Amino acid sequence: MTDLVVIGGGPAGMLCAVMAAQRGLAVTLLDRNLQLGRKLRITGKGRCNVTNACDTKEFMANIPGDGRFLYSAMSRFGTREVMAFFEGLGVPLKVERGNRVFPVSDNANDIADALARLCSSLGVKTVRTSAREILTENGAVCGVLTEQGRIDCRAAALCTGGRSYPKTGSDGAGYRMASQLGHTVNPTRPSLVPLTSDDPWCARMQGFSLRNVTLSAYEDGRLIFRELGEMLFTHFGVSGPLVLSASAKMRHMGSVEYRLLIDLKPALDEKKLEARILRDLEENPKRSFHNLLGGLAGRSMVPVLEELTGIPGEQRCTDFTREQRQKLIRILKAFPVHVSGTRPIDEAIVTSGGVSTREVDPRSMESKLVKGLYFAGEVLDLDAYTGGFNLQIAWCTGFVAGNAAGNET
Repeated sequence: MTDLVVIGGGPAGMLCAVMAAQRGLAVTLLDRNLQLGRKLRITGKGRCNVTNACDTKEFMANIPGDGRFLYSAMSRFGTREVMAFFEGLGVPLKVERGNRVFPVSDNANDIADALARLCSSLGVKTVRTSAREILTENGAVCGVLTEQGRIDCRAAALCTGGRSYPKTGSDGAGYRMASQLGHTVNPTRPSLVPLTSDDPWCARMQGFSLRNVTLSAYEDGRLIFRELGEMLFTHFGVSGPLVLSASAKMRHMGSVEYRLLIDLKPALDEKKLEARILRDLEENPKRSFHNLLGGLAGRSMVPVLEELTGIPGEQRCTDFTREQRQKLIRILKAFPVHVSGTRPIDEAIVTSGGVSTREVDPRSMESKLVKGLYFAGEVLDLDAYTGGFNLQIAWCTGFVAGNAAGNET
């Protein structure tokens, strides 16, 4: 018999186990991977965006769903508390652009290893296996059935993650177990995910990256996202930091129309851009339009810009008309990409959807349906935009669940 079985050794699961063990509970942590925190170790391109050094109001503004559910958890283990916690474990942190917090080492393993060591030092028993079913008796948790057999317990915490990156263990098993116990699992979809496009020029520019461009996203003609940064054309459409951020705003894929406009020259308004083009035309009257574009955009883009403007590449600059200049300016300031969908959920950074928060007590993360059952992290129907907010959700919900589990015993 153990006090608490934590299912899933990711950020939420490890912190939940730590908090419970610090209270003197006997804790068993189930994770099928050889290393705890496998997905955590690859987040932020291996750098680990630990949290965001913002206040609660700004944090809530980055939660597109039921952010109110997190008020209690954030008041107890907010961004400052998370930073203090990891620095207390000997992992120095730094704050970068957009208040994004990273380890000074830029190594996600430092965060995961610090948590794994703490689990071990507190006596958390780690079992390399997967849970199949949470067992109940008289409406309360009494055990967990694993691939290796049954573990009797007084409480269980589902910290299995979502459906993104299934090779790391986030294969949706938590949703199945929650559903078996009567919980509502809201439809899941990929978030922070590359976008697909039917536009032929995306594949033609495969591998071409854009830096310091402004990406705008529209939902049925309404602006829903605009940000400066980097992106990439791929064989299926577009990817990169800007695209992933924009995708989190696209929550009705299939029922509305989404399109992207890329400002390739955000530092120049249309008048200044026209002045630059006129200067180039006057200084190089015998140059072709093809060569002119080489100075305005990358080589991979030149044939596409010729096609979209309808201006022959061999046309000399001296023959440029005002109408052609305006066409070029419009394309450079609003390069179009039609969005046809997203890449599969197993390529997404985050899963949107999951266990309904209406059936979970926000003060304890305990199920309202099954006594002794707790939830933390991405298995819940909670997700956020990029910038460390999703990991902050894992930390604060794991903290609350770990501090509440076993209180009924």
